[in-house]
Amino acid sequence: MRSRYSAFVLGDAGYLLATWHRTTRPRSLDLDRDVRWIGLDVLATSGGSLLGSEGTVEFRAHYLSGGVAGTQHENSRFVRDGGQWRYVDGVSLS
Repeated sequence: MRSRYSAFVLGDAGYLLATWHRTTRPRSLDLDRDVRWIGLDVLATSGGSLLGSEGTVEFRAHYLSGGVAGTQHENSRFVRDGGQWRYVDGVSLS
């Protein structure tokens, strides 16, 4: 989760796609260059243990867009695939 947030901060669409599960991954990803990510709060987690195969992360990511502050509050679902955690999907909570 934190590495994907860092990829959003850096504008690294390639990393985001590489860590997205193949069953839900889009063909391409266009990141909004006007959005500046400024903070991440991990609010809750479930699953995701060392030997686990799935987990969820509830987070709130803070951003600025056009000088206006905003947040993205989401519950994201991850699965372990080939030994790596992959983002499957998320539900917006805001």
